Amino acid sequence: MIKNIIMDMGNVLLAYDPYVILNLVCDTEEEKQLIHTHLFEGEAWIMADRGEITNEQRYDIVKEHLPEELHEKLKRCVDGWDICLTPIDGAQAFCETYRKKGYGMYVLSNACNRFYTYFPRQYDVELFDGIMVSSTVRLIKPDRKIYELLCETYELTPQECVFIDDRVENVEAAKDYGMHGIVFDGDYASVERKLQCLLEA
Repeated sequence: MIKNIIMDMGNVLLAYDPYVILNLVCDTEEEKQLIHTHLFEGEAWIMADRGEITNEQRYDIVKEHLPEELHEKLKRCVDGWDICLTPIDGAQAFCETYRKKGYGMYVLSNACNRFYTYFPRQYDVELFDGIMVSSTVRLIKPDRKIYELLCETYELTPQECVFIDDRVENVEAAKDYGMHGIVFDGDYASVERKLQCLLEA
């Protein structure tokens, strides 16, 4: 019996598009591609999600890979990238609906320390019974240990949880641990149909 719904944040609760900031800061497609590759797709991004560095420390690492004339633009991206995050249509209503139905609502996100600044601006954290962020616990999805820690921390039974994430590998890891899983495809109507099938099974 499913009692808890665990949500990813990026591209599930909040849409994430780094080109929002890149289009504001950069003058050419080449500049955008360089910063995108070395900041948003680089190792420093994952390091901050793991809690090994802060968001602010990304700048010192990434600037070593970029020409000096891009350093100021890189700094603006590091400091302001969270404008890339906007609520996904239907997400708030989905969370409110299932909270009112009595389901436990949780967030499990790979995110840097900046999470605690931008997320409360977009969502009332009181809507969720628990929030676990990778940089805080120094574990990152799809590592099985982060799912274990979530359940231990909030006294959840894996078989009573459904995990919703846009990445297949993260959902599969949750299922391997014993949870139910739904891969988010951008449509909350689709999520509700899949969830109802699980609830009725």
